[in-house]
Amino acid sequence: MVERVKTGIPGMDEILNGGIPRRNIVLLSGGPGTGKTIFGQQYLWNGLQMGEPGIYVALEEHPVQVRINMRQFGWDVRKYEQEGIFAIVDAFTSGIGEAAKRERYVVKDPTDVGLFIDVLKEAIRDTGAQRGVIDSVSTLYLTKPSVARSIVMMLKRVLSGLGVTSILVSQVSVTERGFGGPGVEHAADGIIRLDLDEINGELKRSLIVWKMRGTKHSMRRHPFEITDKGIIVHHDKVLRVTRTGFVEVPVGEG
Repeated sequence: MVERVKTGIPGMDEILNGGIPRRNIVLLSGGPGTGKTIFGQQYLWNGLQMGEPGIYVALEEHPVQVRINMRQFGWDVRKYEQEGIFAIVDAFTSGIGEAAKRERYVVKDPTDVGLFIDVLKEAIRDTGAQRGVIDSVSTLYLTKPSVARSIVMMLKRVLSGLGVTSILVSQVSVTERGFGGPGVEHAADGIIRLDLDEINGELKRSLIVWKMRGTKHSMRRHPFEITDKGIIVHHDKVLRVTRTGFVEVPVGEG
C-alpha cells in the first residue's frame, strides 16, 4: 500500500487517487497569477490541521508578507510557529532589516546553495516537518539554468531523505508550456501544472497532473477556482478544447 499525504485541497485528492505519495517531490509549475503560492500555503495549512508539521521557504517574498497573505485566507500560522511545528525559512531578506532580525531561520546568502541546504535541514529537524514548500525553486537557478537539475536533485535527497513530502513551486512565463527549467521535470517525482488561459474574453483557471510517481492519477485537465478560503478543484469537471476555445463538461463526457 502506498502511504499518501492528503493535500486537503477540495477536489485535489480525488484527482491524485487519495493524495501525494509520501516523500515525493512535486513540481508545482505555472505562470504568474495561476495560484501556485496559494496552493502551496493551503497544502501546509491543511497539514497543520492534520497534525503534520511543516516548513515554508520564502525566496521571493518577505516572511512578514507571507504571514499576512496567509491570514487573508484564515490561515494564521503564528500559533504553530510558537509551538515549534511550523517555520518560515527566510531566504529573501538576507537578514537585512529590523523585521528580518526577528526571523529564526535566515539564509544570509541565498545564492550559496550549501548554506541554503544547511538552514533548510535545521528548520526541518527543529520542527519535525513532514511537509515542505519552496517558493520558488526557480529563484535558486534563475541565473544559472545549467545547474537546475542538480539543485533539484540535491533538494530531493535532503527533503525526501528527511521524510518531507514537498512542493517545489516552479515559475514559467505566460506563453511557456514547459515546467520551469532544463531537466527539472525529470528530477521531480510529480508535476502539477496550473494554467490561466483567456477563453472567449474571460480568464479561466485549470490544472493537470502531468506525472506522479507511485500512484494513478487523473489524466484530464480540471478547472479550479480561488475563493476567500483558498483553492477549490472541480475534480468532477473537465476543461475540453473546442474550435471556439475551452468548455467545461462533466468528467463522464470529457
